[in-house]
Amino acid sequence: MKILIIEDEPQMLQNMRQTLEREQYTVETASDYETAKSKIGIYDYDCILLDITLPNGNGLELLKLVKQLGKDDGVIIVSAKDSLDDRIKGLNLGADDYLPKPFHMAELHARVNAIVRRRTFDGNKFIEIGNVNIDPDSRSVHINENEVVLNRKEYDVLWYMVANKTRLVTKTALAEHVWGDHIDQTDSFDFIYSQIKNLRKKLSDAAATIEIEAVYGVGYKLLVL
Repeated sequence: MKILIIEDEPQMLQNMRQTLEREQYTVETASDYETAKSKIGIYDYDCILLDITLPNGNGLELLKLVKQLGKDDGVIIVSAKDSLDDRIKGLNLGADDYLPKPFHMAELHARVNAIVRRRTFDGNKFIEIGNVNIDPDSRSVHINENEVVLNRKEYDVLWYMVANKTRLVTKTALAEHVWGDHIDQTDSFDFIYSQIKNLRKKLSDAAATIEIEAVYGVGYKLLVL
């Protein structure tokens, strides 16, 4: 799952990032309005953690931008502004939740998890597709009730394909979502091919009734057999 943290306080930004990375999220950050605006325009996220007060801009304008672009990124406003007016404005603009500072990092993780589940998998605790069962909390995968051990990136690829099971996923979208925006620094998708190859073999060996099909020159699509 891919998270964007928009926060201008360095220590708070670092704490939030470390907390979510420990939970195996792919995390990107922005500490000012213009950087955040650029990332929102280019990339898609499972959840955006949005501070209201930012250098050179207001976080609520970024929330408006998310909606104007027709994106379905979940948005949690994370701000020291705890007035009723700010909360109502944010929720009326389409925010999914409001978390006032200060807060415990365990609560942050719980809120993010709830948003991702609600928006992507209708709030279900376990994700089932074909004979594959995924537990997001433990990041475990079972096929026919037998556990299939995946490394971090194999799991992230599977999760993203399942979340987009009705869509054709391009190589670029998959790379950006699973590996983050530093993907811009590479000129090869060989690392994607490697993870997909390994994941396909593990699914096949476990007799999974799902399959990742390559669409030549474009990307991948998840099939339920």
